[in-house]
Formats: sequence, C-alpha cells, structure tokens
Amino acid sequence: MAFDLESLSEATSGAIGALVSTTISYPLDTCKTKYQAEVRAHHQQKYRNISDVFWEAIASRQVLSLYQGLGTKNLQSFISQFVYFYGYSFFKRLYLEKSKNKTIGTKANLIVAAAAGACTVIVTQPLDTASSKMQTSEFGKSRGLWKTLSEGTWSEAFDGLGISLLLTSNPSIQYTVFDQLKRRLLERQLSKRSSIESSPEALSAFSAFVLGAVSKCIATCVTYPAIRCKVTLQAAESDESEVEEVQAKTKTISGALYSIWKNEGAAGFFKGLLAQNLKTVLSSAVLLMIKEKISKTTWFLMLALKRYLFVTRSRIKNTLLR
Repeated sequence: MAFDLESLSEATSGAIGALVSTTISYPLDTCKTKYQAEVRAHHQQKYRNISDVFWEAIASRQVLSLYQGLGTKNLQSFISQFVYFYGYSFFKRLYLEKSKNKTIGTKANLIVAAAAGACTVIVTQPLDTASSKMQTSEFGKSRGLWKTLSEGTWSEAFDGLGISLLLTSNPSIQYTVFDQLKRRLLERQLSKRSSIESSPEALSAFSAFVLGAVSKCIATCVTYPAIRCKVTLQAAESDESEVEEVQAKTKTISGALYSIWKNEGAAGFFKGLLAQNLKTVLSSAVLLMIKEKISKTTWFLMLALKRYLFVTRSRIKNTLLR
C-alpha cells in the first residue's frame, strides 16, 4: 500500500502536539510518578500526597529536577505519537478500503487502535523505562539516557512490556471515544454547510480540548490499576534499605500486585488516580487540541511537498528523455 499523505499528516501533527503537551505538563508528571512509585504502609509513607513531592523539590533547592528526564520523555513522546497516529490512520484507511465501508464501527476502531498501540509500545518501551527511572530517581541524582539504559541488562530495558501492551487499551479507548464523538460533531457541522471541502475537517480548539479531556478521563479510570503497577515495575532503585527490599519484590507483575495489596490494600491500586487524571487529561486534551489546529496546515504543507516532488521528478524524467 502506498505511503499515504493523510496518514503522514496525522502522524506529524500528533507528534508535534505530543512535544508541546509533554513539556507543559512535565513537572506535574514527575511529581505524580514519584508519588505513584512509592509502595509503603500508610504510616511509613514519605509522600502523603502529590504536593509533598513538589515541596520536597523546593526544600532541597532542586526545583529544576522536576524536569529531570524531559529530553528522554520528549523523544519517547514524539516517536510514540508519530508511530501511533501514523499506524492508527494507516490501519483505519486500510480497513475502510478492504471493507468498502464509509465509516468504521466501534469494534473495528478498537482493534485498529490496539494494533497501532502495540506497535508503538514495542518500539518505545526502552525509552519509556528509562524516562520512568529518571523521573523516580532522587532529586539531583538523575542520570542521562545512555547511562540509565547501560546500567541494566537489555531485558530490563523492557520492564513492564507486558503491562504496557495491556495498557494499549488505554489509548484505544481514548481515541475511539474521541474519534466517534468527533465524527458525530463534524457530521452535524457538515450538514449545515452547502459544500464539502476536499481537505480533512478540523475541530475548533475548544471542542477538541473538551472531547480530549472526556475521552482520556474515561480511559484512565478504567486502566488505572495497571498504570500504577507499571510505574512500580519501572521505578528507579532507592538508596534506603527498606525501600530496596520492597522494590526487589516488585520486579515482576505478580510481585508488584502483591506488594501494593500487602502494603496499601485495595485502595493502593488507585493511589494517585486524581493526579493521574489531572495530568493525563490536561496533556491529552492539549495534544489533541494542538493536533486538530495544525492538522490542516500540515496537510496543505504535505500536499505542496508532494506536488513539488512530482513536478521535480517529471522535469528530471523529461530531461533524461531528451
């Protein structure tokens, strides 16, 4: 199948949106991740709530450490969103062409989104593990990407791969809900117009923000226990002996589940849910808002580039034939 213009446009706009949203929400993401990674009995917890992490950074004069691992996270976000949006758009177009349908149903959309998500996870898992370790390191003691990856084995770079594959249901749910709501909203808008434009339709910034927030909130609430388990698997090792003992028991999925249950009870599986929702809803809404606003511009730029390459190729061909 040809390398289609619309899929490339979707992937590029999605990746740019990911860079902006990740950078804006990164301090909150660091506080949230460090809070989630702590697995202790309630009376032994270092962080009572997410704000304790922020105040620790201020008290230790390590405010800039809230951005530790930002470069790795941005690299991961750019690659993952590019691969995901291209894969999602590509598989969706392939399905519509093969099925001869004009629209994609909910079940097919879930399968398409899961396939794109699985490809993304496999490609970016080492970067995901490294960024989690860098975020959960002690303030001021985070290492660079290469040192973080080289200090462990290759298999350790894929810690949490099983749960990450399971969590492909998160963006699957999110983008399925978003895509269905977007389609219905655009259909309502198009019905009020006398003509249909040839370029892809785009939502307003406000509509994209609201739909992004709603879709991500639903996906996060459904998959949060797995998210918490994944963070504990990928957390950096602590210097404290008591914490090291707990971390040694959380290097497998079953061990992580048991450790959370033993130390924090059933409520522990939802520890940090509000912070997770706040971070993911805001970042995803901003991502989708930016993506929708630049998708048309990206589409026209890609179209112009395609025409330029076509004209250039034609001129070269004519020159060689003379």
